[in-house]
Amino acid sequence: MVELKKPAAGGNRGFYVRMRLNSSSRSRGLRPGCCYRYFKWAVWVSLALYFFSSVLVSKRTELRRTTVPGGSASATVSSRALFESNNSTALLKKSTGAGALGDLKIYVYELPPSYNADWLANERCGSHLFAAEVAIHRALLSSDVRTFDPWEADFFFVPVYVSCNFSTANGFPAIGHARPLIASAVQLISSQLPFWNRTNGADHVFVASHDYGSCFHAMEEKAVEEGVPEFMKNSIVLQTFGVKHRHPCQDVANVVIPPYVSPGKFQRTLAGAPVKGDRDIWAFFRGKMEVHPKNISGRFYSKRVRTVILEKFSRDRRFYLKRHRFAGYQSEIARSTFCLCPLGWAPWSPRLVESVVLGCVPVIIADGIRLPFPTAVPWPDISLTVAERDVGKLAAILDHVAATNLSSIQRNLWRPAVANALLFHDEVADGDATWQVLRELLQFRNRSRSREVGFGQGVAK
Repeated sequence: MVELKKPAAGGNRGFYVRMRLNSSSRSRGLRPGCCYRYFKWAVWVSLALYFFSSVLVSKRTELRRTTVPGGSASATVSSRALFESNNSTALLKKSTGAGALGDLKIYVYELPPSYNADWLANERCGSHLFAAEVAIHRALLSSDVRTFDPWEADFFFVPVYVSCNFSTANGFPAIGHARPLIASAVQLISSQLPFWNRTNGADHVFVASHDYGSCFHAMEEKAVEEGVPEFMKNSIVLQTFGVKHRHPCQDVANVVIPPYVSPGKFQRTLAGAPVKGDRDIWAFFRGKMEVHPKNISGRFYSKRVRTVILEKFSRDRRFYLKRHRFAGYQSEIARSTFCLCPLGWAPWSPRLVESVVLGCVPVIIADGIRLPFPTAVPWPDISLTVAERDVGKLAAILDHVAATNLSSIQRNLWRPAVANALLFHDEVADGDATWQVLRELLQFRNRSRSREVGFGQGVAK
């Protein structure tokens, strides 16, 4: 590790060398010749040029100190732990469609393991539906767009895992710690490196793969009440939540991403039931459907949509409706023509990804939902959208589609590139979900180095 030392007060920054060349001719009292004088001056000129260029390089790469109001004195010391990486996998570069991404560069902060790696002790952390925060981080580490020089970066990725604190009561992720954990990470990077303060975090990227994204709460009323943390409002958030109307949980620059579903699970399912195979289930749904939905703070689960589905179609043999979990449910999707994707507490669900990848036409019942990567996934051509108020007419709607344009929808749906766009892999692959994230980030490139607000601002609140 190189230690950068501050020059003495009042002195000029730089290097100097004091050298004395010995000559055997001088030791014998002989007068040096012309060739010796030319050689001595050539050596001095070469050394001067070398040290002058060294000073220029050191001025560019030297870490500038930033002072955060309220921070401790030790927090103002520049940290090479965040600046350098020992991850050699980034040197093993893979083709990732660099042409479409241009010369995009992303710097990945090397945070202490308490912010990310320590959470992976629980195997679920990297495999459950909120695991996009892990998958994107992992893929960026070996991506062609990763840079180890933060001065040339367009964006800065802040890898904090907040979805792996699983409740011992019900096994669901508890995200009450999310705000203070991310605030702590922002305090760390803003006090030890200059890049957050340079743009007030405008070129910094976070992942919020939860029910209501960067509001960090599973219930909409509470999420709306708390809103997006003030210190994140100037940044870019990759989040699974998205709606077409104004919503406090979108009060930040954002990219809608798909929930995480393991590509390995799909491979095993498709090995036994190919996308273009026989489909003996007409309409499928497996999940929570309450017979007597509870009124929670004035809201009913799924806005009663799932309850209506159960009441209206449980006796229709064409509808395969199941209320209990089944480990092999993906094989049921692979056998189905239409897969119902109703809202739960939030509008999105992993069924969207599972249906597309397994070739089952998604029937989206979630008013105003924004879907991920619309430029890569032609949602109107591969899915059906049914208004929540029309859920009781579902059978007639599906009958009409089956009799008219079902084959056209399936042809569009079964294109491999469509499924690929919704899947996260360990390494970025051309057209996959992380690749789509990178392409979406290009629209925010004007934020890079363009909104400087001065050092010492942008403190986590």
